[in-house]
Amino acid sequence: MNTLLDDSIADGEPDATQLILADIQSGILQPGTWLKQIDLETRYGRGRNEIRRALDRLAQKRIVEHVPNRGYHVYKADGKQADDIAEIRIMLETGIVPKVVATAKTSDIRNLRALADRFESLILHGTVLELYEANLNFHRAFVQLSGNGELDGVIAELRQRTSSAPVSQWKTRARIEKSAREHQEMVDLLAARKADELKALVESHIRQG
Repeated sequence: MNTLLDDSIADGEPDATQLILADIQSGILQPGTWLKQIDLETRYGRGRNEIRRALDRLAQKRIVEHVPNRGYHVYKADGKQADDIAEIRIMLETGIVPKVVATAKTSDIRNLRALADRFESLILHGTVLELYEANLNFHRAFVQLSGNGELDGVIAELRQRTSSAPVSQWKTRARIEKSAREHQEMVDLLAARKADELKALVESHIRQG
């Protein structure tokens, strides 16, 4: 579950934090883009104080960066940081594989297959944002099979520290199709209870992403 998004919803209405984050994740606000408060107020129809609180909150999560005397811009990770975060994700997501393989039920595998199919079906007719959300749903479901309720939130925040816009994640149609095949292969290996091969595939999938 995306804890930052969920925490920013009050009475069922998204606040400015959610709205800005959604535009960052969809690629509308690219890494490095300067965020002028007056423009955000107009775009989202929200007051100055709410926009400022949203920017401060996103800065705490390192999704945007505050530059004193200049303002805020969408965080742009350097190559080393992106590699470091990928390494952390690899340690976490491969570390849970033995438990997932040992405890996943037939119904769990069936659900994961449906999510992989959903991602694949969107390649031809879905939007980039729909693909992005379908990808997140697949990976969240996989992580949740570990039974660790905190891990999903930790990994979601790690994703947000790097460029999370789907346009940067999938630069070519071939890369999207490769992601879809790897999702299906992950489900195959889980169903076959092949933990070592699944760990290797998860690592490769994260590195190429």
